[in-house]
Amino acid sequence: MSLPDLFSQGDAVSRLVTVLLLSMSVASWVVILWKAWLLRRATADVRRSTAAFWQSPSLEQARDTVGAFDRETLVLPLIEATQLNGAGSLAAAGNRSQQLTRLLRDALHRVIDKLQFGQVLLATVGSIAPFVGLLGTVWGIYHALTGIAAAGQISIDKVAGPVGEALIMTAGGLAVAIPAVLGYNVFGRFIGRIEADLEGFARDLRELLAHHPEALPVPAAASAPSRAAAAHEVAGVGAI
Repeated sequence: MSLPDLFSQGDAVSRLVTVLLLSMSVASWVVILWKAWLLRRATADVRRSTAAFWQSPSLEQARDTVGAFDRETLVLPLIEATQLNGAGSLAAAGNRSQQLTRLLRDALHRVIDKLQFGQVLLATVGSIAPFVGLLGTVWGIYHALTGIAAAGQISIDKVAGPVGEALIMTAGGLAVAIPAVLGYNVFGRFIGRIEADLEGFARDLRELLAHHPEALPVPAAASAPSRAAAAHEVAGVGAI
């Protein structure tokens, strides 16, 4: 029994199950292909971007260099998060190390959310697709039994169609679920490795800027008041 036969010979429940399985299959394969392309690029980008960062002479030049390698924008948000803003607010409370920890943690969470996108869909499809196929199987068997009861006698032509429909639903549910589960597990390993590399880079970056504040860029909003304050102090010294 082919797919057109399911739509022509099946009832509303069989057609609904078939449409659900096809929709989940298409969605999962789109996510699988997209994430395979994304994680392949991300693995290379993180490795090259971190290497380029530590070979740069300054943080400003490192930001420009990393921007050329970081095609998926995974490392650059961590570097840009090190600009300490929010003077006069609770965000500026605490020492430099605490502020950097908070900023880098928030930026890291946003990057990880980007890498995790699509994992929930794969997990959901892998979990419910077999049960959707099982629903089609149970309904097909029920359809076969009602056909036998209506005919009043057992014949192969009354049983073969609904039973074949039921078996196709079972196989379809497994065919949809297995790639989704495999993709979820494989991608989870790649995401874990990239996450570990990003966490290590964020930790090293925090240690660098916390112990060497001269490497920390001064925000533009804070530079003007600083220059004004310095000029005011110089004028006060001259008046004395």
